[in-house]
Amino acid sequence: MAASATLKATTEASLTLHQRIRADIENRILSGEWPPGHRIPFEHELMAQYGCARMTVNKVIAGLAAAGLIERRRRAGSFVAQPRIHSAVLQIPDIQVEIPARGETYGYELIHCRRRLANADDPLESALADGADVLDIRCRHFAGGRPLALEERLIGLSVVPEAADADFSTVPPGTWLLNHVPWTEAEHRISALNATARMAEGLSVAKGAACLCLERRTWRANATITYVRQIFRGDLYDLVARFSPQG
Repeated sequence: MAASATLKATTEASLTLHQRIRADIENRILSGEWPPGHRIPFEHELMAQYGCARMTVNKVIAGLAAAGLIERRRRAGSFVAQPRIHSAVLQIPDIQVEIPARGETYGYELIHCRRRLANADDPLESALADGADVLDIRCRHFAGGRPLALEERLIGLSVVPEAADADFSTVPPGTWLLNHVPWTEAEHRISALNATARMAEGLSVAKGAACLCLERRTWRANATITYVRQIFRGDLYDLVARFSPQG
């Protein structure tokens, strides 16, 4: 029994160290401290820096390579990979900043926030946090004292564990994520819909009123950070994209 407990403690300590080394390297890459083409320290250098075994370092490097953050070159070492290029028409907006910028007072209301296990039968949730917990958040945004948008958001706690301790009663989840969590890729889906009775009540519009639905997923490497569905009043919000032709 004692030997089993010792083995378990050793395994947990090793796992924690592995996660810490990977997080350190990811943060340096995603923050821009280590730009594309920067050489990652050699394995023996990382072993000396963290006081760990070669197996631990090798596992970290292999995971970063699989995530597309680094590329391994035979005999030369590992280097920060060039980012994948996407033609992005939209940036990720921060509603808390966007509304005052257009001359209106911003307001926010947290409706619901709870931690729960991801639904394994829901493809979206299982892709976000397969077998792990998510933070399930519902909130409402206001512009000039009027309801502007209803928001339903899921945050994968296996990717962003610090979100569990954030106070979303005072700060919108989108604002918190933009300020605390680096992302490498985003996907938008925009559609038009008519307000259901529930939506109409939350947005103070008539049932059937025109609304704009924005769905977004963001990733950090290959890990999904969050999925959000925002329903905007069609008479108070539009999306404007400014871009130029690529040479």
